[in-house]
Amino acid sequence: MSKVDLVVFGATGFTGKKVVEELARGEKKYAGISWAVAGRAEKKLEAVLNEVAQKTGADLSGVRRIVADVGDNDSLKSMCSQARVVVNVCGPYRLYGEPVVRAAIDSKAHYVDVSGEPQFMETMQIEYGAQARDANVCVVSACGWDSVPNDMGVVFLDQNFGGTLNSVESYISSKIAPEVAWQAFSRGSVNYGTWESLVYGLAHYDELGPLRKKLYPTSMPSFKPKLQNKVLPHKEGGHWCIPFLGADNSIVYRTQRTLYETENKRPAQFRAYLKFPNLLYVAMLYVFGTIIMLLSKWQFTRQWLLDYPRIFSCGMVTRQGPPQEVMDNTRFQFKLVGKGWAAGEDVDTTKPTKTVVATVAGRDPGYGFTALALTQCAATILRERDSMPKEGGVMTTGVAFQRTNLIKNIQDSNFEVKFEIVEPK
Repeated sequence: MSKVDLVVFGATGFTGKKVVEELARGEKKYAGISWAVAGRAEKKLEAVLNEVAQKTGADLSGVRRIVADVGDNDSLKSMCSQARVVVNVCGPYRLYGEPVVRAAIDSKAHYVDVSGEPQFMETMQIEYGAQARDANVCVVSACGWDSVPNDMGVVFLDQNFGGTLNSVESYISSKIAPEVAWQAFSRGSVNYGTWESLVYGLAHYDELGPLRKKLYPTSMPSFKPKLQNKVLPHKEGGHWCIPFLGADNSIVYRTQRTLYETENKRPAQFRAYLKFPNLLYVAMLYVFGTIIMLLSKWQFTRQWLLDYPRIFSCGMVTRQGPPQEVMDNTRFQFKLVGKGWAAGEDVDTTKPTKTVVATVAGRDPGYGFTALALTQCAATILRERDSMPKEGGVMTTGVAFQRTNLIKNIQDSNFEVKFEIVEPK
């Protein structure tokens, strides 16, 4: 059977449908790219194509449907052998990701996903990095809201810094429009799959230390001045900020370390924070975050979190996912504050003298932006493979796409995404 350019595996899930919508709507953006959908049940795949066709007006009658199951390695190999790039939106990835990665490498198909699970990603780099390089295959995780804005944002900031970048602090905020606030409260703003990945990530957080030592047996040299952690709530721009416990710190560290080791480039130190309008939100997050973290550690209490997501998320998480109107009226911003030295300054004996601030902003962060970023990452592999690391391997978006047009192409979108230098103008 002839190959298609992209296969969307997990197309019947919440995020999978968003990816299918992005491809269906993007006739000009994805011109010349052929694609197929894959999942466990052909009838469900057909139903998704019919639903998206009605919603977008696109003719999807010719889209290939491939039956594949993570529990059936032969079906996975058959799926991967039909694709140049496998787009995997079947999570949680710690439960379902590895067989797809393995099948893609065995079939010499490139692979992208939207994992925000550091344990999965670092395990894949340890176990399959050499195999991916031998097959000249690119395996790139975290191609969605986790962690394109921060990882590619640091790349963007560095490329526009005009000197030597020493550190970046990222401040993440989101806002739901008042007119849909009740809908967000009553019907949720986060899909169950995102919650499930979070719960399992917290449950196995202790695995990260040993994994990191195995991935990087030698320490990276210390660069000064050292960027300090701000553990307690602190103020920035009139907002209260606390450390962000998502995958971004891990992803950006891997990018910067890889660029240091492969290109002898001074790594930018990085910390990510969440911004809140007042201390009440911070206190609530600490209380509920502590409860969720503790309950995730034991199997029977972890099951409570998985069975009753609305209770433990204060209504934010629903199995059916947030309404379209809520997603359309949710905006996000990453404010990246970079500090370092102007071109020609002595980085060894002087303190940083230069500050440049970049923002990455848009709407519908969790799902519309994620589908856009993921699909554009896959399209970039197809169109700009020569601008990516020649040997392939398991890598981050910053390593994979730093010399491509990914940022430009993400900005050419319906989600009002913009990478911008705001200070100095």
